[in-house]
Amino acid sequence: MKVVAFNGSPNREGNTFQALKMVTAELEREGIETEIVQVGIKEIRGCIACGMCAKNKNEQCVLPGDEVNDWIQKMKGADGILLGSPVHFSAIGGAMKSFLDRAFYVTSMNNSMLRHKVGASVVAVRRSGGLPTFDQLNNYLCYSEMLLPTSNYWNVIHGTRPGEVVQDSEGVQIMRVLGKNMAWLMKLVENGKGRVAPPEKEPKTYLNFIH
Repeated sequence: MKVVAFNGSPNREGNTFQALKMVTAELEREGIETEIVQVGIKEIRGCIACGMCAKNKNEQCVLPGDEVNDWIQKMKGADGILLGSPVHFSAIGGAMKSFLDRAFYVTSMNNSMLRHKVGASVVAVRRSGGLPTFDQLNNYLCYSEMLLPTSNYWNVIHGTRPGEVVQDSEGVQIMRVLGKNMAWLMKLVENGKGRVAPPEKEPKTYLNFIH
């Protein structure tokens, strides 16, 4: 099995990266392959709501010039997905938000590609804004009918300078427990294949509150 993690920080090996590494270390101890993709250091255009991914249904965003489509295929091929972001104005980092908007819309419009994969998110923050950012990341996972492991607290770790998060002993435990629970959930899903039938996928119901 494999987990692909996405680092939404513009600091390649900053505190968000360190948080992801704490989780992936536990996954690797359980024999799960991991890969960390650097998103925050790239120039990623935002979704322009053209709707072409829903029309074409080729698992691709039509916007050229970046790696979003490559990353979508990494997500498709993985058994688990891990999202990590710093906190910018109590929200997801800009490049990460652009990537997530495009990737999760493409995957949802192409037969719900991420449905029943295991997904988790982590946040690194200096002081405040961690919980709103954590909630925003989880919105993508929940919308996609993914399976979310938990830890023993909200998945937020604190630090300012790169590497300071290792001093947040509670945060370190949160990441470690998340990694263990994510590995366990992935094994449950894998061992249940062919034994426990998944629920039938329902077509999406859309309602406009005005009409």
